[in-house]
Amino acid sequence: MEEEIFSIEEPIGNYNQFKVFTSLQCWKDAREVKLFFYRKVLPCLPPEEKFNLDIQIRKASCSITSNISEGHGRFHYQEAIQFCRISRGSLSELKDHLISCYDFEYINEATYQDGLEKIEKAKISLNGFIAYNERKKKELKVYK
Repeated sequence: MEEEIFSIEEPIGNYNQFKVFTSLQCWKDAREVKLFFYRKVLPCLPPEEKFNLDIQIRKASCSITSNISEGHGRFHYQEAIQFCRISRGSLSELKDHLISCYDFEYINEATYQDGLEKIEKAKISLNGFIAYNERKKKELKVYK
């Protein structure tokens, strides 16, 4: 049974709660990928991978959400786009790590397929957010 991913609540204040990074679908999807790797893949790795594949997966999975949030916090379309591209690169890196885990028989077919689906979903929403920021950036240039 899939573990429930709890909602993150932002404190109510003088800002629009729908404009914080935790409200972004791409961040939510990236968080799901991160939690999947931490809960389903990392526990399957043998001890000899502790200082290799394990660390690589941990860094890449955390990089996805942290870069989305950092780019969003810059309040500048081009910077948001750049940080999201870094996040997309980390998603690709995780896909390669997932393939390696499957090739080395650390995970089974079902875990592999589940991971591919989560990565693809996150990539699609991230690409959508990048496209949104690119449109907004172009609109801003038109008004200047």
